Amino acid sequence: MARFGRVSTAMVTPFDFAGNIDFKKTSQLIEYLIANGTDSIVVGGTTGESPTLTFEEKAALFSHTVKEANGRIPVIAGTGSNDTRASVELTKKAEEAGADAVMLVAPYYNKPSQEGMYQHFKAIAASTKLPVMIYSVPGRTAVKMTAETIIRLSEISNIVAVKEASGDLELIAEVIENTSDDFDVYSGDDSLTLPVMAIGGTGIVSVASHVIGNEMQKMIEAYALGNVKEAGAIHRRILPVMNEMFAAPSPAPVKTALQLAGIDTGSVRLPLLPLSEAERTRLMGVMASLQKS
Repeated sequence: MARFGRVSTAMVTPFDFAGNIDFKKTSQLIEYLIANGTDSIVVGGTTGESPTLTFEEKAALFSHTVKEANGRIPVIAGTGSNDTRASVELTKKAEEAGADAVMLVAPYYNKPSQEGMYQHFKAIAASTKLPVMIYSVPGRTAVKMTAETIIRLSEISNIVAVKEASGDLELIAEVIENTSDDFDVYSGDDSLTLPVMAIGGTGIVSVASHVIGNEMQKMIEAYALGNVKEAGAIHRRILPVMNEMFAAPSPAPVKTALQLAGIDTGSVRLPLLPLSEAERTRLMGVMASLQKS
């Protein structure tokens, strides 16, 4: 199994009624995730509403998550941004907190060139002894890392994995084909977990695993054992849940799904909004259909 496992959960950040981080709820969520199919946790990433978390909040969240996980599963701290120097400083905080690795998103908004992205990731990786997972998500960053850039970055000793969320299976296949066997390629799209596994990927950095982590593990295990039809059947059964997690701006759907499962993580921070009644009703229907299937 890869160093971060096959199902890594991009964890939501629980908030209290005033919109502050609720560390008690965070502890409860971590325990729930560990018990329900999560091999590792990404904390302070996009699903954790990183754009609205301050530097200090992120540092506190890293420390708390590391302490709660207590070495049972790896903790990957989301320390990337579109500011290289700020990313270096936050990466140092994650290392001080005892994180097992960091995840670095491609720089957003300022739209660097491929060489600019390479130098950005290289500089941050050089500043830490921690393993690094790079994260390509062009739908959010407005820049798409090419296969060539990812392959170049994989040659840096502590850049050990990529979360690839472009949806481009040809690009992902090229990366897998041209990187070493110990470089892990994770799908960044829940719905592409099985297709990425089929072309040689490692697993998934997931949102849906908050509520279907065990089912996702069963799907991946079935595929790994050669039970392709069973894996495909599980994929088709849980696909509506995966899709519903992004039917409204994330993480509002998954926070609502957690609430329906009895895990309170509070609401989302502006500019995100809670689900409307219509959206909530639709989500409830999808979750109910899964339980019946």
